[in-house]
Amino acid sequence: MAKRLTQQDIARMAGVSQATVSLVLNNRQDAGVRIAPETRARVLEVIRKTGYVANPIARRLHDHRNRILGVFTYEAVFPSTRADFYQPFLEGIEEQAEEAGCDLLLFTSAKAAGGRRRIFSDDSRIRLADGCVLLGRSLDRDDLAQLLTEGIPFVSIGRRDDAGAPVPHVGADYPAAVRDLVDRAVALGHRRFAYVGAGTGAESSADRLRGFREAVAAHGVEGTHVPFAGLGQLLDAGITAVLAEEVSDGAALVLAARERGLSVPGDLSVLALGAATRPAPRDVDLTGFTIPRREMGRRAVQALTEVLEKGTTPQELLACRFVEGSTLG
Repeated sequence: MAKRLTQQDIARMAGVSQATVSLVLNNRQDAGVRIAPETRARVLEVIRKTGYVANPIARRLHDHRNRILGVFTYEAVFPSTRADFYQPFLEGIEEQAEEAGCDLLLFTSAKAAGGRRRIFSDDSRIRLADGCVLLGRSLDRDDLAQLLTEGIPFVSIGRRDDAGAPVPHVGADYPAAVRDLVDRAVALGHRRFAYVGAGTGAESSADRLRGFREAVAAHGVEGTHVPFAGLGQLLDAGITAVLAEEVSDGAALVLAARERGLSVPGDLSVLALGAATRPAPRDVDLTGFTIPRREMGRRAVQALTEVLEKGTTPQELLACRFVEGSTLG
């Protein structure tokens, strides 16, 4: 078996010290570290020619990190009717982790409490990773508080309310996206709106409803919130524009209107507030907005790197993109 190359071997071949090789490998460019460009280039050329790969154990000991990032999901994502919803988040996480040279560890063994997974239990393995990305519509506040108290690095995908302290997160700017939809509908002459959906519980629902209320108040138009409404209830109330929190609910209203011989959007406009988390008809071209799920996954890993390296508490909201379907008029 061929002898594994060491930093000493690279140093000898490049005619430099082992310390210089270590600085080049770790890309150290601190104010107190000065390596001539030609020296750095010579070391990198020897590394390229020899195919040298740094000893991962030695590197972990050097920077006190495993280079393993955890992903904890509160809902099952493989397989699931929600797989299509979660997949872009996971793709973004994987892409950015690969760019950062980190492996991913998906935590799935947490015991369920009351039907929901919990991060902490007697056999919790969360500390195997350098830090963790949390993924789920709603997160357990006790878990968040314990993560913050124990100083375990993490970032939530989705905006989160404080849990004894600010929670690092990368979310979608739902209030701005919902306000934009109301603005467009008002510009087309709509004056009676209904928000159909929970609007409470998860921060993502509360943020959508908050954006709706801000928008109708700003325009001085009528805005009603109903957790669930049938088509007849909306028509009886004179509603002309519906904002559906769940895509499947919006699609169902469109199909019900068509069955009655109504025109969408002539008689009723229906707007969708994001991506489907439940199966929804694919032949309904809903106007609405898309959630930047893939980018949120990427940014969450980048934010986690900031937490690990700088000890910061990043909080960022990414813009949603308007989707011009055929259900607003």
